[in-house]
Amino acid sequence: MVKILAIGGSTRPGSSSERAVRLAGEGARAAGADVVYITGRDLILPIYDTESSERDDLSVALVEALRTADGVIVASPGYHGGISGMIKNALDYAEDLAKDERPYLDGRAIGCIAVAYGWQATVSTLHQLRQVGHALRAWPTPLGGSVNAGAVSLSEGAEDAATKAQLEMIGRQVAEFAFRHQTPAK
Repeated sequence: MVKILAIGGSTRPGSSSERAVRLAGEGARAAGADVVYITGRDLILPIYDTESSERDDLSVALVEALRTADGVIVASPGYHGGISGMIKNALDYAEDLAKDERPYLDGRAIGCIAVAYGWQATVSTLHQLRQVGHALRAWPTPLGGSVNAGAVSLSEGAEDAATKAQLEMIGRQVAEFAFRHQTPAK
């Protein structure tokens, strides 16, 4: 079984970016992957501290989920033209994987989704997510998600069909990459 970790959202439960990561997760699940979600308030973590190995329970859970994931989907709201601090901080915890046999997100697909009001913030946020994915040694999927929340709805049951299909495709691409690059059991 392939395990996909889907992280995203904001401090507001049910936010557009949380809904976006869940729609992408549905695409991964439809492709046969097991999807684990860490969203919203579960991403309110202490600021990543390189000088301390102390981690609270939520941080430990995130690091372990990153460690065991075969692929990752990340959705961030665009705040002031970039990734939210909460999402960037969560991704910074991948530093705890630096000395693993498979460091950071090495060789894993990452599906990147940005949700913002307006195209400029959406596109610049997506670009930053893809850059962070590359820095973590992950393979950003060919399709990235740019969701202009000012133009489309992600409300459950009232989603824009084209946007929903795009998000589901990102999840499928992450899962398909993971299935193709599975490491044989030792």
